[in-house]
Amino acid sequence: MTSEPGDLEPGRAAPAHRYTVSDVMSHTAVAVGRGASYKEAVELMQQWKVGALPVLEGEGRVVGVVSEADLLLKEEFKQEDPHLPEQARAAVKAAAVLVEDLMSSPAVTVRAHATLPEAARVMAQKGVKQLPVVNGVGLLEGMVSRSDLLKVFLRSDQEIADDIHQVLDGLPLPGPVHVTVRDGIATLRGPLRDRTPLPLLARALRTVEGVVDVRLELAAERVPT
Repeated sequence: MTSEPGDLEPGRAAPAHRYTVSDVMSHTAVAVGRGASYKEAVELMQQWKVGALPVLEGEGRVVGVVSEADLLLKEEFKQEDPHLPEQARAAVKAAAVLVEDLMSSPAVTVRAHATLPEAARVMAQKGVKQLPVVNGVGLLEGMVSRSDLLKVFLRSDQEIADDIHQVLDGLPLPGPVHVTVRDGIATLRGPLRDRTPLPLLARALRTVEGVVDVRLELAAERVPT
């Protein structure tokens, strides 16, 4: 669907909502204790269709994460030499039968108020596909996955266009600007009086969740002769 909200007018709306992990995460998370067995972990992952389980102790404090990659080491090392130095740590995990010996610890976690780009950067830097969401004292609040972060790209073009209007409200625009959004691609059209604010406009539009690309089709304003 294409949205054509028309020319922007100052003072129309408050700033657009900035999505956080809390908006997209699973608030109910499947978890295990340190003493759970290898087989229990596999069964839970299969039952709930998840690729990782937070490991809890006490009142629900996250102390680690056991993932499919951790569990698959047992299969991988069936024919490997466990005595090679570079494989020693992985070999210990491959021989483990309890979650506390399998898990990656300390756990890589994220807070519910973190932005989606912040969560995505943590996943990329740490090479993980999902993160436990914890509160200020490390207690589990939910899980967020790569697929959860992609949910914002399912927003309708009209929702995206509405947010663009709010984000651009009050910015120094190069003239009357017309916004269209199709398949998440935001296009601005209108006369161009000054090129100075163009980088600011492009960055502002990219902050809107669900925007796939930004196109500035602004023509130089004709000077009357």
